[in-house]
Amino acid sequence: MNLLNEAQEQQLKEISKYLLQVRQEKGIRIEEVAAKTNIRLYFLQSLDAGKFAELPEPVYIQGFIRRYADILGLDGQALAKSFSVNGESAIQESHRDDKEQIKQRPKIRIPLFVPYVLLLAVAAVGLIYVLNPKLITQSLANKQDSETTTPKQAEPSPLTVTPQAQTPESPESIVSDSKNSPSSSTPAALGDSSTTTPSATPGNENNANSAVAVTLELQGNSWLQVKADGKTEFVGELTKGDRRTWTAKKQLTVRSGNAGAVLISVNEKPAEPLGSNGIVKEVTYTPEVVSQ
Repeated sequence: MNLLNEAQEQQLKEISKYLLQVRQEKGIRIEEVAAKTNIRLYFLQSLDAGKFAELPEPVYIQGFIRRYADILGLDGQALAKSFSVNGESAIQESHRDDKEQIKQRPKIRIPLFVPYVLLLAVAAVGLIYVLNPKLITQSLANKQDSETTTPKQAEPSPLTVTPQAQTPESPESIVSDSKNSPSSSTPAALGDSSTTTPSATPGNENNANSAVAVTLELQGNSWLQVKADGKTEFVGELTKGDRRTWTAKKQLTVRSGNAGAVLISVNEKPAEPLGSNGIVKEVTYTPEVVSQ
């Protein structure tokens, strides 16, 4: 007798595939799992084979998932919560709890005397200016004086250079000077400015991000599994309107039970559908593939 509804069967199908895949990767026999978890081997075989009609009530199945995942080294509590006992996903339950907490928050009320106190303060300031018009005229006069009086900078006076009278030199001194003077060219005028070589501007560096960032936006309900650098970061179901982002240094793998409901954006590029509706799809992204 099948005790699961359609949503629960879809959730359990994805979870059982994931548990079977991890168990086979780690090389753990199903008999070892049955011995360590005290779960009947028949139930574990039915779970791996997808024979959900042979399983007991959903509350027992949730316990099987938790113990099964713990033996494989996974987060059994989180994986068990992704399977809803009452046909409602754990994410929807958390949203419902958040809404109830928001409703229960106390509303902040401002006492009635606070607006009256502010109103009286504004009226008192206005009354002071009305009764003392001198304050207004003085403030306007001070403002005009501050605008009109600007400090004048003292202009530098031009330098007056008095030419020195040159005394005529004797022919002997001229001849001696010509013998002692080097045959070098006259130096450049002092007014000529020295040319400076402009420093070369550095080229544009390649700022390609060595990491990969993936943003998922749900257009409908879908079970998801996200691995970052070989480590499982998320396993569970997201609903329509949810938006999550994960980053990885080497590679990031996304597996969806309903690829058509998932819009995926890699490194802030335009979002695209992961696949078609109702199809299970797994995609791996690396920094080298994204930068191409």
